[in-house]
Amino acid sequence: MPDTKLKRTYLFAVGRRKNAVATVRYLKKGNGEIIVNGQEYTKYFPTVALRTVVESPIKLTRPLTDASISAKVQGGGKAAQADSLRLGIARLLIQFDPDSKSLLKKAGYLTRDPRKKERKKPGLKRARRAPQWSKR
Repeated sequence: MPDTKLKRTYLFAVGRRKNAVATVRYLKKGNGEIIVNGQEYTKYFPTVALRTVVESPIKLTRPLTDASISAKVQGGGKAAQADSLRLGIARLLIQFDPDSKSLLKKAGYLTRDPRKKERKKPGLKRARRAPQWSKR
C-alpha cells in the first residue's frame, strides 16, 4: 500500500448534545458564511435564540471573514443541534488558535453537556412516572 499523505484544506471537529451530533469543518478559504446541512444557518435555525447560540463562540474569539464553516447536523431537536454545533465550532477555534481556549472555557462553550433522556423502566408509564395509585 503506498504511503500517501492526506492534505486537507480544512480543520475538523465533532460536537454532541443529547442525541444530536454535529460534524463541523472549518474551511480556510471562504467568505465568512456558516452552512448547516447545505443551507445558510439563518434559514436552518428558525429563531434568533438558536442563531445566537451558534454564533456565540465566533463572536467571542474572532470574526469569520476569510474562512467558512460547514456542518452536518443530525439527530435530536433544533435546540440540541444548535448546542452541538456550538461545541463543534468552539473545538474548531481551539485547533485554529490555541490561545482562545481560556476564553471559550470560561464562557462554558467547551463543556459537553452529558444529560440524555432517561430510559423508561418496566412497570412505570415513563422514566419515573408511576401509574396512579388507588386505595380500592
